[in-house]
Amino acid sequence: MHEINATDAVFTRAQDNDTWHASDLARGPWDARAQHGGAPCGLLAHLAESAVEGEGWQLARLTVELVRPVPLGALDASVAAETGRTTSRVEVVLLAQGKPVAKAHALLIRAQPLVLPDDLVQPRVAPLRPPSDCTSALRIPGLPDVRSFYYTAMEGRVAAGTPGAPGPGAAWLRLRVPLVAGLPNSPAMRTAAAADFGNGLSWVLPADRFNFANADISLNIARQPSGEWIGLDSSTTLFANGRGCTVTQLHDEAGPFGMATQTLLIAAR
Repeated sequence: MHEINATDAVFTRAQDNDTWHASDLARGPWDARAQHGGAPCGLLAHLAESAVEGEGWQLARLTVELVRPVPLGALDASVAAETGRTTSRVEVVLLAQGKPVAKAHALLIRAQPLVLPDDLVQPRVAPLRPPSDCTSALRIPGLPDVRSFYYTAMEGRVAAGTPGAPGPGAAWLRLRVPLVAGLPNSPAMRTAAAADFGNGLSWVLPADRFNFANADISLNIARQPSGEWIGLDSSTTLFANGRGCTVTQLHDEAGPFGMATQTLLIAAR
């Protein structure tokens, strides 16, 4: 695991409040100049949460469209919010040199306490082994072992499956550094940063023969996760038309709390 410094953060906010600087801790695996998808997803979750004033608001849905590779360095942010009594909708655009690179549509809901009946029937989801029982570090084939978002800013532990072999997989992930300098990582930020790993965690084609990238990611968060660790239980399905889909059940140590889906683009190298 790469060393981190006390001052390390993935993003730093400029004094004008609309510009964000991505450090090398945002770096992705395929291009040293571009970010890992989890980095802008986490930033977009933060911007969506910050756009709504008042108490009790929680991120319920976040859909991120990765328009083009998100570069390291300076990003400008445009945020528009429409707030009602119980729901708020936020649109966020990240721009690099004036061009949109990522867009997000967020739904926030004001939390309200509710007493559920004792005989409520809900679907059963298999729990993940707790992160304290998972000792194997997550290493995904084809990802260079360099200072980056996926191997430095994040820590991953294998919970099920074999990352070195194709097929479904499960892992726990946590941010080791602040996503935004000077601010704590909120539950939504931790979830958005981790959920993008579902595609790589459940890969089905070798990276030396195929390019595979997610064009978007959608999160549905039914309750706020607790603790630092976000659990992913992921599976990927591909088709001969060059498309695919990754579906991820999201967990914290108390159990499942939401879902994530990713649309995949596949091409032979």
